[in-house]
Amino acid sequence: MKTRTNQGWCSGWGLAVLFCVTAAAQEIEIRRELLWQPGTARPVPITLTGFEGEVAAVLRFDLEVAGFQIVGPDAAQYELRGNRTGTGLQGTLVDRVSQAALFARAYSGASLRQQAHALADDVVLAVTGRPGIAQTRIAFKVESGGTSEIYVSDYDGHGARPVTRDRSLVAAPCWVPGRPVLYYTSYKSGSPDILRHDLTTGQRQVVAAHPGLNTSAAISPDGQRMAMILSKDGAPELYVARADGSDLKRLTFSREDESSPTWSPDGRWIGFATRQAGRRMLARISPGGGELQRIGTAGVANPSEPDWSPDGKWIAFTAQMGGFEICVVPAEGGAATVLVSGEDPSWAPNSRTLIFTRRQGDRRVLSLLDVATRQVKDVARVSGNSSQPSWAR
Repeated sequence: MKTRTNQGWCSGWGLAVLFCVTAAAQEIEIRRELLWQPGTARPVPITLTGFEGEVAAVLRFDLEVAGFQIVGPDAAQYELRGNRTGTGLQGTLVDRVSQAALFARAYSGASLRQQAHALADDVVLAVTGRPGIAQTRIAFKVESGGTSEIYVSDYDGHGARPVTRDRSLVAAPCWVPGRPVLYYTSYKSGSPDILRHDLTTGQRQVVAAHPGLNTSAAISPDGQRMAMILSKDGAPELYVARADGSDLKRLTFSREDESSPTWSPDGRWIGFATRQAGRRMLARISPGGGELQRIGTAGVANPSEPDWSPDGKWIAFTAQMGGFEICVVPAEGGAATVLVSGEDPSWAPNSRTLIFTRRQGDRRVLSLLDVATRQVKDVARVSGNSSQPSWAR
Protein backbone atom coordinates (compact mmCIF):
# COMPACT_ATOMS: atom_id res chain seq x y z
CA MET A 1 0.00 0.00 0.00
CA LYS A 2 1.10 3.63 -0.44
CA THR A 3 0.92 6.28 2.21
CA ARG A 4 2.40 9.67 2.94
CA THR A 5 4.15 10.14 6.26
CA ASN A 6 6.55 12.47 8.01
CA GLN A 7 7.89 9.60 10.07
CA GLY A 8 10.96 7.64 9.11
CA TRP A 9 9.67 4.45 10.64
CA CYS A 10 6.57 2.42 11.20
CA SER A 11 5.86 -0.68 13.23
CA GLY A 12 3.27 -3.41 13.44
CA TRP A 13 2.75 -6.61 15.41
CA GLY A 14 4.31 -9.48 13.51
CA LEU A 15 4.93 -7.38 10.39
CA ALA A 16 8.05 -6.31 8.54
CA VAL A 17 7.74 -2.90 6.93
CA LEU A 18 9.97 -2.14 3.95
CA PHE A 19 10.42 1.39 2.63
CA CYS A 20 11.19 2.84 -0.75
CA VAL A 21 11.19 6.67 -0.78
CA THR A 22 10.83 8.69 -3.97
CA ALA A 23 12.48 12.11 -3.57
CA ALA A 24 9.97 14.01 -5.69
CA ALA A 25 6.77 13.05 -3.92
CA GLN A 26 8.17 12.00 -0.54
CA GLU A 27 5.94 8.98 -1.07
CA ILE A 28 6.66 5.83 0.85
CA GLU A 29 5.93 2.45 -0.61
CA ILE A 30 5.17 0.07 2.23
CA ARG A 31 5.18 -3.65 1.64
CA ARG A 32 4.09 -5.71 4.61
CA GLU A 33 5.19 -9.27 4.89
CA LEU A 34 4.55 -11.73 7.66
CA LEU A 35 7.64 -12.42 9.72
CA TRP A 36 7.58 -16.18 9.61
CA GLN A 37 9.54 -19.16 8.49
CA PRO A 38 7.82 -22.51 8.06
CA GLY A 39 6.76 -23.97 11.37
CA THR A 40 8.18 -21.20 13.57
CA ALA A 41 5.54 -18.48 13.89
CA ARG A 42 3.37 -17.90 16.95
CA PRO A 43 -0.39 -17.83 16.42
CA VAL A 44 -1.99 -14.38 16.58
CA PRO A 45 -4.09 -14.16 19.79
CA ILE A 46 -7.68 -13.05 19.17
CA THR A 47 -10.87 -13.22 21.21
CA LEU A 48 -14.42 -13.55 19.86
CA THR A 49 -17.41 -11.96 21.58
CA GLY A 50 -21.09 -11.93 20.67
CA PHE A 51 -21.02 -14.85 18.20
CA GLU A 52 -22.92 -18.09 18.69
CA GLY A 53 -23.70 -21.39 17.00
CA GLU A 54 -22.64 -21.93 13.39
CA VAL A 55 -21.22 -18.44 13.01
CA ALA A 56 -18.92 -18.87 16.01
CA ALA A 57 -17.81 -22.30 14.78
CA VAL A 58 -17.04 -21.02 11.27
CA LEU A 59 -15.09 -18.02 12.56
CA ARG A 60 -13.05 -20.19 14.92
CA PHE A 61 -12.23 -22.66 12.15
CA ASP A 62 -11.34 -19.99 9.56
CA LEU A 63 -9.19 -17.96 11.91
CA GLU A 64 -7.29 -20.95 13.31
CA VAL A 65 -6.55 -22.11 9.76
CA ALA A 66 -5.24 -18.59 9.06
CA GLY A 67 -2.77 -18.70 11.95
CA PHE A 68 -4.83 -17.15 14.76
CA GLN A 69 -5.44 -18.61 18.23
CA ILE A 70 -8.77 -18.09 19.94
CA VAL A 71 -8.07 -16.96 23.53
CA GLY A 72 -9.76 -15.20 26.42
CA PRO A 73 -10.01 -11.40 26.43
CA ASP A 74 -7.07 -10.91 28.80
CA ALA A 75 -4.67 -12.76 26.50
CA ALA A 76 -5.86 -11.31 23.17
CA GLN A 77 -4.23 -8.69 21.02
CA TYR A 78 -7.32 -8.42 18.83
CA GLU A 79 -11.01 -8.63 19.64
CA LEU A 80 -13.67 -9.52 17.07
CA ARG A 81 -17.07 -8.35 18.27
CA GLY A 82 -20.31 -9.09 16.51
CA ASN A 83 -23.90 -10.18 16.54
CA ARG A 84 -26.74 -11.46 14.38
CA THR A 85 -29.02 -8.89 12.74
CA GLY A 86 -32.00 -10.84 11.40
CA THR A 87 -30.58 -12.76 8.46
CA GLY A 88 -27.38 -10.72 8.49
CA LEU A 89 -24.23 -10.39 10.52
CA GLN A 90 -22.22 -7.52 11.96
CA GLY A 91 -18.56 -7.57 12.92
CA THR A 92 -16.11 -5.10 14.44
CA LEU A 93 -12.39 -5.78 14.78
CA VAL A 94 -10.54 -3.93 17.55
CA ASP A 95 -6.82 -3.79 18.30
CA ARG A 96 -6.82 -4.17 22.09
CA VAL A 97 -3.33 -2.71 22.39
CA SER A 98 -4.10 0.61 20.68
CA GLN A 99 -7.89 0.44 21.29
CA ALA A 100 -8.34 1.31 17.61
CA ALA A 101 -11.26 -0.11 15.63
CA LEU A 102 -9.75 -1.62 12.48
CA PHE A 103 -13.13 -2.03 10.79
CA ALA A 104 -16.86 -2.28 11.46
CA ARG A 105 -18.96 -3.96 8.76
CA ALA A 106 -22.35 -5.51 8.12
CA TYR A 107 -22.81 -8.66 6.03
CA SER A 108 -25.96 -9.80 4.24
CA GLY A 109 -27.25 -11.36 1.04
CA ALA A 110 -25.84 -14.84 1.58
CA SER A 111 -26.05 -17.70 4.05
CA LEU A 112 -24.76 -17.09 7.56
CA ARG A 113 -21.91 -19.50 6.84
CA GLN A 114 -20.87 -17.46 3.81
CA GLN A 115 -21.17 -14.23 5.77
CA ALA A 116 -18.95 -15.65 8.50
CA HIS A 117 -16.37 -16.68 5.89
CA ALA A 118 -16.40 -13.12 4.50
CA LEU A 119 -15.94 -11.68 8.00
CA ALA A 120 -13.02 -14.02 8.69
CA ASP A 121 -11.37 -12.99 5.44
CA ASP A 122 -11.74 -9.33 6.40
CA VAL A 123 -10.03 -10.02 9.73
CA VAL A 124 -7.12 -11.75 7.99
CA LEU A 125 -6.72 -8.86 5.54
CA ALA A 126 -6.86 -6.23 8.29
CA VAL A 127 -4.24 -7.95 10.45
CA THR A 128 -1.85 -9.39 7.85
CA GLY A 129 -2.40 -7.19 4.80
CA ARG A 130 -3.09 -10.28 2.69
CA PRO A 131 -6.41 -11.65 1.39
CA GLY A 132 -8.03 -14.50 3.31
CA ILE A 133 -8.87 -17.90 1.83
CA ALA A 134 -12.16 -18.74 3.55
CA GLN A 135 -14.20 -18.18 0.37
CA THR A 136 -12.05 -20.35 -1.90
CA ARG A 137 -12.79 -23.83 -3.27
CA ILE A 138 -11.04 -27.16 -3.54
CA ALA A 139 -11.35 -30.23 -5.76
CA PHE A 140 -10.41 -33.74 -4.66
CA LYS A 141 -10.85 -37.45 -5.32
CA VAL A 142 -13.27 -39.59 -3.31
CA GLU A 143 -12.97 -43.39 -3.37
CA SER A 144 -15.84 -45.63 -2.34
CA GLY A 145 -16.94 -49.13 -3.26
CA GLY A 146 -14.12 -49.77 -5.72
CA THR A 147 -14.74 -46.63 -7.77
CA SER A 148 -13.77 -42.98 -7.42
CA GLU A 149 -15.22 -39.61 -8.40
CA ILE A 150 -14.06 -35.99 -8.49
CA TYR A 151 -15.69 -33.71 -5.90
CA VAL A 152 -15.69 -29.93 -5.45
CA SER A 153 -16.40 -28.14 -2.16
CA ASP A 154 -15.75 -25.01 -0.15
CA TYR A 155 -12.21 -24.92 1.20
CA ASP A 156 -13.40 -26.31 4.56
CA GLY A 157 -15.11 -29.31 2.94
CA HIS A 158 -18.66 -27.98 3.30
CA GLY A 159 -21.01 -28.02 0.32
CA ALA A 160 -19.21 -31.00 -1.24
CA ARG A 161 -20.77 -32.22 -4.47
CA PRO A 162 -19.65 -34.77 -7.05
CA VAL A 163 -18.45 -33.42 -10.37
CA THR A 164 -18.32 -36.86 -11.97
CA ARG A 165 -20.78 -39.73 -11.63
CA ASP A 166 -19.07 -42.24 -13.91
CA ARG A 167 -18.69 -45.12 -11.46
CA SER A 168 -15.18 -45.57 -12.80
CA LEU A 169 -11.74 -44.43 -11.63
CA VAL A 170 -10.40 -40.86 -11.58
CA ALA A 171 -7.18 -39.20 -10.45
CA ALA A 172 -5.22 -35.97 -10.14
CA PRO A 173 -7.73 -33.10 -10.40
CA CYS A 174 -6.20 -29.75 -11.33
CA TRP A 175 -7.83 -26.29 -11.60
CA VAL A 176 -7.34 -23.89 -14.47
CA PRO A 177 -6.09 -20.69 -12.78
CA GLY A 178 -8.88 -18.16 -12.34
CA ARG A 179 -11.55 -20.27 -14.05
CA PRO A 180 -14.18 -22.84 -12.96
CA VAL A 181 -12.54 -25.54 -15.07
CA LEU A 182 -10.88 -28.79 -13.97
CA TYR A 183 -8.52 -31.19 -15.68
CA TYR A 184 -8.26 -34.76 -14.38
CA THR A 185 -7.51 -38.32 -15.40
CA SER A 186 -10.48 -40.60 -16.02
CA TYR A 187 -10.73 -44.30 -16.81
CA LYS A 188 -14.30 -43.86 -18.12
CA SER A 189 -13.28 -45.04 -21.59
CA GLY A 190 -11.36 -48.00 -20.16
CA SER A 191 -7.96 -46.33 -20.37
CA PRO A 192 -6.42 -43.44 -18.40
CA ASP A 193 -7.19 -40.30 -20.42
CA ILE A 194 -6.96 -36.61 -19.43
CA LEU A 195 -10.26 -34.73 -19.55
CA ARG A 196 -11.09 -31.03 -19.43
CA HIS A 197 -14.30 -30.35 -17.46
CA ASP A 198 -16.10 -26.98 -17.48
CA LEU A 199 -17.94 -26.76 -14.16
CA THR A 200 -20.28 -24.02 -15.42
CA THR A 201 -21.62 -25.86 -18.46
CA GLY A 202 -20.80 -29.45 -17.46
CA GLN A 203 -19.10 -29.97 -20.82
CA ARG A 204 -16.25 -32.48 -20.89
CA GLN A 205 -13.70 -33.15 -23.57
CA VAL A 206 -10.74 -35.50 -23.86
CA VAL A 207 -7.48 -33.56 -24.28
CA ALA A 208 -4.97 -36.44 -24.02
CA ALA A 209 -5.70 -40.05 -24.98
CA HIS A 210 -2.34 -41.37 -26.09
CA PRO A 211 -1.50 -45.07 -25.76
CA GLY A 212 -0.60 -45.92 -22.19
CA LEU A 213 -0.82 -43.57 -19.23
CA ASN A 214 -2.14 -39.98 -19.52
CA THR A 215 -2.14 -38.28 -16.12
CA SER A 216 -1.11 -35.46 -13.77
CA ALA A 217 -2.26 -32.53 -15.90
CA ALA A 218 -0.95 -29.17 -14.63
CA ILE A 219 -2.14 -25.96 -16.28
CA SER A 220 0.20 -22.99 -16.72
CA PRO A 221 -0.53 -19.74 -14.84
CA ASP A 222 -1.86 -18.10 -18.02
CA GLY A 223 -4.13 -21.08 -18.72
CA GLN A 224 -2.61 -21.64 -22.17
CA ARG A 225 -0.39 -24.69 -21.66
CA MET A 226 -0.61 -28.09 -20.03
CA ALA A 227 2.18 -30.14 -18.51
CA MET A 228 1.43 -33.84 -18.04
CA ILE A 229 2.89 -37.30 -17.65
CA LEU A 230 2.57 -39.69 -20.61
CA SER A 231 3.93 -43.19 -21.11
CA LYS A 232 3.23 -43.43 -24.84
CA ASP A 233 6.96 -43.81 -25.59
CA GLY A 234 7.64 -46.32 -22.81
CA ALA A 235 8.46 -44.98 -19.34
CA PRO A 236 6.39 -42.16 -17.81
CA GLU A 237 7.90 -38.92 -19.15
CA LEU A 238 7.11 -35.22 -18.83
CA TYR A 239 5.41 -33.52 -21.77
CA VAL A 240 3.98 -30.07 -22.44
CA ALA A 241 1.24 -29.07 -24.88
CA ARG A 242 -1.34 -26.41 -25.50
CA ALA A 243 -4.25 -26.56 -23.07
CA ASP A 244 -6.31 -28.43 -25.69
CA GLY A 245 -3.62 -31.11 -26.03
CA SER A 246 -2.19 -29.93 -29.35
CA ASP A 247 1.47 -29.14 -30.16
CA LEU A 248 2.75 -31.89 -27.92
CA LYS A 249 6.42 -31.66 -26.86
CA ARG A 250 8.42 -34.16 -24.86
CA LEU A 251 10.63 -32.57 -22.20
CA THR A 252 12.39 -35.46 -20.42
CA PHE A 253 14.33 -38.40 -21.85
CA SER A 254 15.58 -39.99 -18.66
CA ARG A 255 13.69 -43.29 -18.94
CA GLU A 256 13.10 -42.87 -15.23
CA ASP A 257 9.90 -42.32 -13.25
CA GLU A 258 8.77 -38.70 -13.84
CA SER A 259 5.65 -37.54 -11.97
CA SER A 260 3.65 -34.64 -10.53
CA PRO A 261 4.44 -31.59 -12.69
CA THR A 262 3.86 -28.13 -11.20
CA TRP A 263 4.34 -24.70 -12.81
CA SER A 264 6.29 -21.81 -11.35
CA PRO A 265 3.93 -18.80 -11.05
CA ASP A 266 5.86 -16.88 -13.72
CA GLY A 267 5.48 -19.78 -16.17
CA ARG A 268 9.24 -20.08 -16.72
CA TRP A 269 9.68 -23.49 -15.10
CA ILE A 270 7.94 -26.81 -14.63
CA GLY A 271 8.88 -28.58 -11.42
CA PHE A 272 8.44 -32.34 -11.11
CA ALA A 273 9.60 -35.46 -9.31
CA THR A 274 12.09 -37.78 -10.99
CA ARG A 275 14.82 -40.30 -10.32
CA GLN A 276 18.53 -40.13 -11.00
CA ALA A 277 20.61 -43.25 -10.64
CA GLY A 278 17.67 -44.79 -8.81
CA ARG A 279 17.37 -41.96 -6.26
CA ARG A 280 14.20 -39.88 -6.16
CA MET A 281 14.60 -36.10 -6.35
CA LEU A 282 12.86 -32.90 -7.36
CA ALA A 283 13.86 -31.06 -10.52
CA ARG A 284 12.76 -28.28 -12.82
CA ILE A 285 12.91 -27.75 -16.56
CA SER A 286 11.97 -24.99 -18.97
CA PRO A 287 8.67 -25.61 -20.82
CA GLY A 288 10.69 -24.93 -23.97
CA GLY A 289 12.98 -27.85 -23.21
CA GLY A 290 16.63 -28.11 -22.24
CA GLU A 291 18.59 -29.52 -19.33
CA LEU A 292 16.78 -30.32 -16.12
CA GLN A 293 18.02 -28.66 -12.95
CA ARG A 294 17.92 -30.37 -9.59
CA ILE A 295 15.99 -28.75 -6.71
CA GLY A 296 17.82 -29.69 -3.53
CA THR A 297 15.83 -30.94 -0.53
CA ALA A 298 18.54 -31.30 2.09
CA GLY A 299 17.57 -33.23 5.20
CA VAL A 300 14.84 -35.42 3.73
CA ALA A 301 14.67 -38.47 1.47
CA ASN A 302 12.48 -39.60 -1.41
CA PRO A 303 10.76 -36.29 -2.31
CA SER A 304 7.68 -36.45 -4.55
CA GLU A 305 4.41 -34.61 -5.32
CA PRO A 306 5.84 -31.06 -5.54
CA ASP A 307 3.55 -28.02 -5.61
CA TRP A 308 4.93 -24.51 -6.29
CA SER A 309 3.51 -21.75 -4.09
CA PRO A 310 1.62 -18.96 -5.94
CA ASP A 311 4.09 -16.34 -4.69
CA GLY A 312 6.97 -18.35 -6.15
CA LYS A 313 8.91 -18.64 -2.89
CA TRP A 314 8.27 -22.22 -1.76
CA ILE A 315 7.76 -25.73 -3.03
CA ALA A 316 5.70 -28.08 -0.88
CA PHE A 317 6.22 -31.80 -1.38
CA THR A 318 5.84 -35.25 0.15
CA ALA A 319 8.85 -37.07 1.57
CA GLN A 320 8.72 -40.79 2.19
CA MET A 321 10.86 -41.62 5.20
CA GLY A 322 9.23 -44.62 6.80
CA GLY A 323 5.90 -42.81 6.61
CA PHE A 324 4.79 -39.88 4.46
CA GLU A 325 5.70 -36.34 5.55
CA ILE A 326 4.59 -32.93 4.27
CA CYS A 327 7.65 -30.72 3.71
CA VAL A 328 8.51 -27.33 2.24
CA VAL A 329 11.71 -26.06 0.70
CA PRO A 330 12.72 -22.71 -0.84
CA ALA A 331 11.84 -22.75 -4.54
CA GLU A 332 15.52 -22.57 -5.53
CA GLY A 333 16.24 -25.58 -3.28
CA GLY A 334 17.98 -25.85 0.06
CA ALA A 335 17.20 -27.16 3.51
CA ALA A 336 13.76 -28.75 3.71
CA THR A 337 11.42 -28.31 6.67
CA VAL A 338 9.32 -31.30 7.77
CA LEU A 339 5.93 -30.01 8.94
CA VAL A 340 3.42 -32.82 9.54
CA SER A 341 2.64 -36.39 8.52
CA GLY A 342 0.68 -36.56 5.27
CA GLU A 343 0.84 -36.51 1.48
CA ASP A 344 -0.64 -34.79 -1.62
CA PRO A 345 0.07 -31.15 -0.62
CA SER A 346 -1.59 -28.28 -2.52
CA TRP A 347 -1.05 -24.58 -1.83
CA ALA A 348 -3.82 -22.10 -1.13
CA PRO A 349 -3.82 -18.79 -3.03
CA ASN A 350 -2.22 -17.11 0.03
CA SER A 351 1.02 -19.15 -0.26
CA ARG A 352 0.79 -19.90 3.47
CA THR A 353 -1.85 -22.63 3.83
CA LEU A 354 -1.69 -26.19 2.50
CA ILE A 355 -4.37 -28.80 2.05
CA PHE A 356 -3.12 -32.38 2.20
CA THR A 357 -4.18 -36.00 2.66
CA ARG A 358 -3.87 -37.49 6.13
CA ARG A 359 -4.18 -41.17 6.97
CA GLN A 360 -6.52 -41.87 9.87
CA GLY A 361 -6.46 -45.58 10.53
CA ASP A 362 -7.76 -47.23 7.37
CA ARG A 363 -9.26 -43.97 6.08
CA ARG A 364 -7.79 -41.05 4.20
CA VAL A 365 -9.09 -37.58 5.04
CA LEU A 366 -8.24 -34.04 4.00
CA SER A 367 -6.66 -31.57 6.40
CA LEU A 368 -5.58 -27.93 6.29
CA LEU A 369 -2.16 -26.82 7.51
CA ASP A 370 -1.07 -23.31 8.43
CA VAL A 371 2.56 -23.63 7.35
CA ALA A 372 3.74 -20.79 9.59
CA THR A 373 2.39 -22.17 12.89
CA ARG A 374 1.86 -25.88 12.00
CA GLN A 375 -1.78 -25.64 13.11
CA VAL A 376 -3.88 -28.40 11.49
CA LYS A 377 -7.65 -28.59 10.99
CA ASP A 378 -9.57 -31.44 9.34
CA VAL A 379 -12.06 -30.45 6.68
CA ALA A 380 -15.67 -31.68 6.74
CA ARG A 381 -15.75 -35.27 5.57
CA VAL A 382 -17.69 -37.08 2.90
CA SER A 383 -18.36 -40.81 2.76
CA GLY A 384 -15.35 -42.71 1.47
CA ASN A 385 -11.65 -41.92 1.26
CA SER A 386 -10.64 -38.41 0.20
CA SER A 387 -7.28 -37.65 -1.41
CA GLN A 388 -5.39 -35.73 -4.09
CA PRO A 389 -6.75 -32.27 -3.23
CA SER A 390 -6.26 -29.29 -5.54
CA TRP A 391 -6.86 -25.71 -4.41
CA ALA A 392 -8.52 -23.28 -6.81
CA ARG A 393 -6.35 -20.19 -7.35
